[in-house]
Amino acid sequence: MADGTGGHVPSDPMEAIPTLDPRALPGMPPALPNDVEREPDAEQMSIARRLRQPRTIISIAVPLAVIAIFVALNGKQLATVPGLVLAANPLLVLLAFVVFYAGFPLRGKRWALLLQGTGLRIGTKDSTEIIFLSWLVNCVVPAKLGDVYRAYLLKINSTASLSRTFGTVFIERVLDVFAIALLGLAAGYWSFRSGLPAAIQVVFGIGVVVVAVLAVGLFTMRNFGRQIIVALPLPHQVRDLYDRFEEGVFGALAARQLPSLGLLTGLIWMTEALRLFLVVQALGFADVSLGLSGAVFVALIGSLLTAVPLSPAGLGIVEAGVVGVLHVAYGVPLPEATAIALLDRVISVFSIIVFGSIAYAISPKPRGLGRIPGPVEAPTGTTTPA
Repeated sequence: MADGTGGHVPSDPMEAIPTLDPRALPGMPPALPNDVEREPDAEQMSIARRLRQPRTIISIAVPLAVIAIFVALNGKQLATVPGLVLAANPLLVLLAFVVFYAGFPLRGKRWALLLQGTGLRIGTKDSTEIIFLSWLVNCVVPAKLGDVYRAYLLKINSTASLSRTFGTVFIERVLDVFAIALLGLAAGYWSFRSGLPAAIQVVFGIGVVVVAVLAVGLFTMRNFGRQIIVALPLPHQVRDLYDRFEEGVFGALAARQLPSLGLLTGLIWMTEALRLFLVVQALGFADVSLGLSGAVFVALIGSLLTAVPLSPAGLGIVEAGVVGVLHVAYGVPLPEATAIALLDRVISVFSIIVFGSIAYAISPKPRGLGRIPGPVEAPTGTTTPA
């Protein structure tokens, strides 16, 4: 905030902020102080519109072309892959589906807790539905736009602040990265306790650096973020946006909820690992001994690669990474490694496209008709207009 002399006084993250609640998406004009936030442009957020954009078409076509070239170059080895997948144990495949989809209510509960920390009470059913619809977007559109779509759906179905919601999504992603790094390091050390391959050492080094950068970034935002924003020649609307974003980030992490958030995050990522473990067991390869620790490590590597925003759900990148780790680090033959990656992606991506499209067609939330009844309460230390 600026004082009467033009100087700036750093504000505590939980200090009362102006009631400005800018809801404009990038490219939309910002709201003026004390104005009611405007609804984001529905046409701009339309999935159909995004699918018609050249960027989306290219992001799908290029990975598919690369995969086709890979299959053509390794045709003789990969000729057995369809048969290997079709021979999978259907009961174990079904169990892998169940375990994977059990992760969505856990994700919904975690996001509901984060939103509660910012003052918005939302049921786990509503938060789970919104997350599931956002995953559909991530599976068909590049650049992780599902995260933006999630905030948009909450906005049009409640009175939530868009920028504050972005803060909760951001801190959720930070929790995920911390979990992936810590669980991946633990699983990797156990899986490769007889000796770490050079490539895995590089992965470990990257993981440590990522965790350190995130920790430093959060510390800087928490203690100096407001001063940095105020010092920059930015419009006051941007400063207000940052206020709400920061409030979403740190308001979501209430101390009393940290144990629950940590437990839920661990369970979420164990469902990812257990899904891959069950896929390997379903395929029943006699020459593949991955173990639970190996499944955890490979699944987390695949999940981390989905964050690469070049293609929907990391198409082409995740498959290459999973097959590469299985083949190089664990010595899994190329046909078996490809079958594992293919069946796992059928569960984690293709099924989302199928069931997510059905959910999108029948859910009232994409049209803003699924009003969330939970009241919006001011976070501790904030004020709301009378």
